[in-house]
Amino acid sequence: MPAAVRRAAVIMAAALSVMIALPGAARAHGVGGSSDTIGGFVWLGTKHMLVGWDHLAFVGGILLLAGEIRRAAKLISLFALGHSVTLFTATVADWHINPVLVDIVVALSLVFVGVVGLRGRPKNWTWFAAAVLAFGLAHGLGLSTRLQDLGLPSDGMIPRVLAFNIGVEIGQLIAVVAMFMLGDVLSHYVPKLKNPRLSHGALVAAGVIAASILALTSSGEVLRPVQAEASVGACTVRDRTETFPAGGGHPAKDFFEPGETVPATSFGHVIGDGYVIVNYRPDLAADQLAQVRAFVTDPAAGRVVGGPVPGQTEAVKAVHAYNTAVCDAVDIEAVRQFTRDWFADPRSKPVE
Repeated sequence: MPAAVRRAAVIMAAALSVMIALPGAARAHGVGGSSDTIGGFVWLGTKHMLVGWDHLAFVGGILLLAGEIRRAAKLISLFALGHSVTLFTATVADWHINPVLVDIVVALSLVFVGVVGLRGRPKNWTWFAAAVLAFGLAHGLGLSTRLQDLGLPSDGMIPRVLAFNIGVEIGQLIAVVAMFMLGDVLSHYVPKLKNPRLSHGALVAAGVIAASILALTSSGEVLRPVQAEASVGACTVRDRTETFPAGGGHPAKDFFEPGETVPATSFGHVIGDGYVIVNYRPDLAADQLAQVRAFVTDPAAGRVVGGPVPGQTEAVKAVHAYNTAVCDAVDIEAVRQFTRDWFADPRSKPVE
């Protein structure tokens, strides 16, 4: 096995050992925020891949198992083809797949490549290449669920999806180069990490632990169908189409008064952390405004922020990562139920 490939084992073993020690990392990683520019979506894709330990661990396992650069390039190209196809198709076709169960399949892909590595390099690479392509398709569904969390607009969707995918490939390339560089450095300090079996074993352990945690916390739904409009009090619940720009941290406060400027990038940040955003019409009557303010600032409401939206015709819009409750009248009980339903959903839990 070439020295460059052996060095990939170093960073793989070190990184996966950390992941095993942090069970909270098994939960899906979100994209967080949004963007109004094509370049912004390239950055979102790059960032998502760089923090996607499960995707990168699978790629690292392929590198380690391939044993030579040319074969590794072919296998990773198949993987990239697979996740590009389903990322584009599932997003444009508006397929809504349960992200937790997709992540279970992704975790099991780590177990697969780890077990193959422990058994020895395949003599016939055709079946392994087909498996890599299949897992690439599964990984792409996971990427699509994250991208759809942004609430992509129908106008200009395709360029944004393509830009996000370009960013994913850039992030993947950066990570592969980093694996070799860090592996070269760490191999001088921890010689035992050069053993490829250590990395294959770490892949199996990480995949089993992640899949087990996700299975225990999953709601058990295989598919999340497109949300049909449903009424809750004075509110109608539908799929989210609202978008928020990326780039901010948490807002300085939970509630913004009429006339104050809402930090849109901060709202874009917290929606990726499982928050509910309550947008209200700025000209609400004083008693209605007081109801909205009291709900948003009530600690018992949970992770909720709110503020005015100039030009909004509906009295209130409550928005989370997947759905929007549109309320023609101020119905706080309906909004409260909307938020309770969301916080009871495992997908609302922030990544630790």
